[in-house]
Amino acid sequence: MTFVEHDVSRSLKVDGPVDYVLHLASPASPVDFERIPIKIIKVGTLGTHNMLGLALAKKARILLASTSEVYGDPLVHPQPETYFGNVNPVGIRGVYDESKRAAEAYVMAYHRQHGVDTRIVRIFNTYGPGMRADDGRAIPNFATQALRDEPITVYGDGSQTRSLTFVADEVDGILRLLASDVTEPVNIGSEFEHTMLELAEAVRAACGSQSPIEFRPLPQDDPRQRRPDLTRARTLLGWEPTTPLADGLIPTVQWFRTLVAAAPGA
Repeated sequence: MTFVEHDVSRSLKVDGPVDYVLHLASPASPVDFERIPIKIIKVGTLGTHNMLGLALAKKARILLASTSEVYGDPLVHPQPETYFGNVNPVGIRGVYDESKRAAEAYVMAYHRQHGVDTRIVRIFNTYGPGMRADDGRAIPNFATQALRDEPITVYGDGSQTRSLTFVADEVDGILRLLASDVTEPVNIGSEFEHTMLELAEAVRAACGSQSPIEFRPLPQDDPRQRRPDLTRARTLLGWEPTTPLADGLIPTVQWFRTLVAAAPGA
């Protein structure tokens, strides 16, 4: 096995045959939307173009990791793949949302014009070991704050919902799509919604913490509800998630416990 560190926003040449291209590259943390917005746009557009060029040259199957963010702050609930979304292109989140929407358009253009063998997975909120402590998403925030006995910050009144998928289930769904003959986008996520307040309380309990919950203003364009329609995943891939939140939080909290313990000044 050979590891090559490369910025996919620049063209890439690979020697020898290539069977699959999995384009998973993209900063997806909310804290990155203002920190590196141009890099996010470039990896979603130029990066996708370059990876499609590689797949075309090598006659390889390519899978694009898209996102539930293509639905924006949805007006349809749950979200089927046929829903076009409600996205603010000039908002803070637009750099991520619109670059993924453009990436999907690139993929379908190469599929239709050049016959490239393409797959598009729309990934919903995923959690598990391996996440950054400073990721900025709900579970990393809640876990690190609870483990440090700091106030747990919940944005808005905590009534907004997310559907959270454990990483092992997510990977299984992605691999099933890669091995299938399905070229249309497929949602991979969980149908079980949790409010942010419920999630904060669940993470706090899993951490054995007494941290208080502190409410802060809701960020711009933060979606109020997010839940996938899994009809395609069930029908075409025979897939649905199997890991309950309580079970998935056990290894996740242990991961963050290790990170917090190893942090300077811990």
